[in-house]
Amino acid sequence: MNERIKEIADECGLYIAYDNKAVTDKEIEFFAELIVRECVEICMKEFDTGLLMAPQAPWIAEQIKEHFGVEE
Repeated sequence: MNERIKEIADECGLYIAYDNKAVTDKEIEFFAELIVRECVEICMKEFDTGLLMAPQAPWIAEQIKEHFGVEE
């Protein structure tokens, strides 16, 4: 699991039990990855309009993915 994702999970006390089943590191990582991907998608949405209102969006999206260790 990416260290930053682990820190965030620890910070919010993420040891949630659902139906008496502890959430695994893999599930936490997948949950976080989905959030990161949505953030990247929002970032790119403006760029993809073609209006170039956000010319740095691709770079910012890559920085977000890199920071959280999310690959394509």
